[in-house]
Amino acid sequence: MNKPQAYFISFRTYGSWLRGDERGWEDKRNNSYGTPHGQPDAGLAVRDAERLKHPAVVLNDEARLVVTRTIREVCAVRGWHLSAVNVLAQHAHTVVGADAPPETVLSTLKAWATRRLREAGLFDRETTVWSGHGSTRWLWTEEQVARACEYVLNEQDRCGVGGDGCAGAKKARR
Repeated sequence: MNKPQAYFISFRTYGSWLRGDERGWEDKRNNSYGTPHGQPDAGLAVRDAERLKHPAVVLNDEARLVVTRTIREVCAVRGWHLSAVNVLAQHAHTVVGADAPPETVLSTLKAWATRRLREAGLFDRETTVWSGHGSTRWLWTEEQVARACEYVLNEQDRCGVGGDGCAGAKKARR
């Protein structure tokens, strides 16, 4: 079996994208490849918001920098190739080459980011920082890696904080 060149891994902060959201949504029943996104449903979004254990998490600039540094550290220690990272107020995107399953990369990045945020005093132990899972896309070709890097670095509202990496991604596409 062929090995992907990298994974495009994204994860959201707790409560930042609920079922019923106008942007579309996924849940346990409609989250496999090719299934349609759930349709906007204001009532469902309100019900899910009422069930949250605490308010939705929004990362400030300091928290975004802590998460970015942590992702870089974890990738370096594990020997994973970090091609791009961008941490925004309500989600993080990475392009990572690893000899581990994408779910392992995702859970490791989230766990270490949470640990470092708590060590920095930015979140307490009762606060759930991240949503339950995340997105793990397999990137098989150099073009797919370059497109993912382009998206992570240049097609997000970065506000100048956290974006880094992927030299040559701009010239490799279009």
